[in-house]
Amino acid sequence: MTTPPGWYRDPSAPHTERWWDGTAWTEHRRTPEAPQHPPPRGSDGSGRAKAVALTAAAAVLVAAIVTGAVVLSEDDGDGDPGAITAPTVSAPASPPPSSSESAPEPSADPDRVVDELNGITLPLLDGWARPENVSDTDVVMTTPGTYDCPGDDGLCRHGTVLSRTVTANDEKSTAALAREDISDAADLAYDRNKVDERPFHGITSHRLVEQGPVAVAGRTGYFVRWRVRTEAGPGGYVQSMAFPSSVGSESLVMVRYVFDAGAEGPPLADMDRITEGIRPVGDEDTSGGVGSDIGPTR
Repeated sequence: MTTPPGWYRDPSAPHTERWWDGTAWTEHRRTPEAPQHPPPRGSDGSGRAKAVALTAAAAVLVAAIVTGAVVLSEDDGDGDPGAITAPTVSAPASPPPSSSESAPEPSADPDRVVDELNGITLPLLDGWARPENVSDTDVVMTTPGTYDCPGDDGLCRHGTVLSRTVTANDEKSTAALAREDISDAADLAYDRNKVDERPFHGITSHRLVEQGPVAVAGRTGYFVRWRVRTEAGPGGYVQSMAFPSSVGSESLVMVRYVFDAGAEGPPLADMDRITEGIRPVGDEDTSGGVGSDIGPTR
């Protein structure tokens, strides 16, 4: 639908009229002619007043129609003609859906735990749960429930997995980092914790179970595993594993495993199963873990 040719109020000079040829403005302008409306014969002053009022109303109506119908396209008032189109009537846009009608966000994978900071995901095996009521922000999963610690008063868990970025030193060797970390990991878990409690009345001895290189999320790392015996309770197993992150500046990541020994503790094989399932965030096809080929150190 287009505006027919004719004289219309000039958008760049409202007190003049300009010729619209049906597709574009021309350079032809004119001064609007004053309409002549002589009163009908035999009419009195009131008829003249009515005619003037009707004429004024008609002029206002025409101006409103022209103003609404003629739309300039980027006319900056410098005299250049601009294209115009008659306004079209369209159906009102549908209102945006309410929050209750919005498409649901994709749910997180219930079988994996995401550590965005270190750029990895870990498999959530049967018998494990996401951390709840845990003050240590490094904890990424635990065994469900708690029990009364055999030493100092408090609550203990049969299994815990932690993940953190290595920031304490400039050591770049994953083997050196894992060997240094294992002692601290054992002490915090089974000797004296962060709030100066001794839930197992301290460590009486430890022995090296296994150590060596390991592929984690396609990167070469190193792990050290200890068997720890305590004064109270059955003791447990502690493992420290260091490897390069696949995100950012590729900082080194330390994953710690703390498993109680005995029938109540989680299967020791879960350490290997979790390690095998660690993947970079967004890349679930990357291979890695115990038993995988060890590629070149990156």
